[in-house]
Amino acid sequence: MSFLLYEYHWADGTNIKKPIKCSAPKYIDYLMTWVQDQLDDETLFPSKIGVPFPKNFMSVAKTILKRLFRVYAHIYHQHFDPVIQLQEEAHLNTSFKHFIFFVQEFNLIDRRELAPLQELIEKLTSKDR
Repeated sequence: MSFLLYEYHWADGTNIKKPIKCSAPKYIDYLMTWVQDQLDDETLFPSKIGVPFPKNFMSVAKTILKRLFRVYAHIYHQHFDPVIQLQEEAHLNTSFKHFIFFVQEFNLIDRRELAPLQELIEKLTSKDR
């Protein structure tokens, strides 16, 4: 998946160990399948009361969120015109703004990973809006 100066290759560390170049739809398919597998893994996301989260939970959660950010970046860079034509930009912006406030509040994505949309992030999160 690529846009402007950024290109992302897929690797999940299990099925695909060496990063591969793939189309955006394939990357997103890999990503959503991988995220669902993580969420379904009881050792990573225990659903029973009293079962502790693993020591690597924050690392896994940060990786999930970092990769989900890439979907937003792709939508904004490659599909924003159709979003506007559908008059859905307010919904996309609101969803993205909530996502950004959450990851910033808990420091879940490194600032450099947010660079593809930094200008938009600053615009959406500025105090004088």
